[in-house]
Amino acid sequence: MTEAIKVILREHGSVGAVLHGLLFVVKEIRDRKASPDFKLLRAMVYYIDAFPERLHHPKEDRYLFPRVRARTHSADEALSRLEEQHASGVLLTRQLEQAIARYEKDGEPGFLQFADLVERYTNFYWQHMREEEEVVLPIAERVFSEDDWREINAAFSTNADPLIGESLEGDFRKLFHQIAMLAPPPIGLGLQERTKN
Repeated sequence: MTEAIKVILREHGSVGAVLHGLLFVVKEIRDRKASPDFKLLRAMVYYIDAFPERLHHPKEDRYLFPRVRARTHSADEALSRLEEQHASGVLLTRQLEQAIARYEKDGEPGFLQFADLVERYTNFYWQHMREEEEVVLPIAERVFSEDDWREINAAFSTNADPLIGESLEGDFRKLFHQIAMLAPPPIGLGLQERTKN
């Protein structure tokens, strides 16, 4: 497995963990009538918005997808769909942010719309990651040369991208840690930490 693929899968794993956490929190609110932790909800939505948009998708759009297109047309349809999803994901996360604000303002009546959006977004994003992993990456593995992989690996193994900046990955690591500390078990440590204090 190349370094670029390891990075992509690791980043998918980070986003997937937060998506699972978001679904878990929504289920706890719906099924167990848990009190909503709006700070946690906002942090989770911010993470799944900002991490892909600032760190993950730009690398795919700038390095991986054009190189696949240059080597084969067998992925053109999937790549076009994925690029459109990168753009539409921004709109969906704005809707999630607005739904959290309405939920916080309106209380329980705002929950149903928020919960529905969370389910739609997580399904959308998991399908997106699945298509990258099951369609695009296998094609890249088949058609890329050693030189292709050298350039792609270099792009994905560092965060020296001028649009991103080297400190940003560390910022997301801190945010991911904050989410883990806020979230209750089994998705985080928050409840345990609170009971210790």
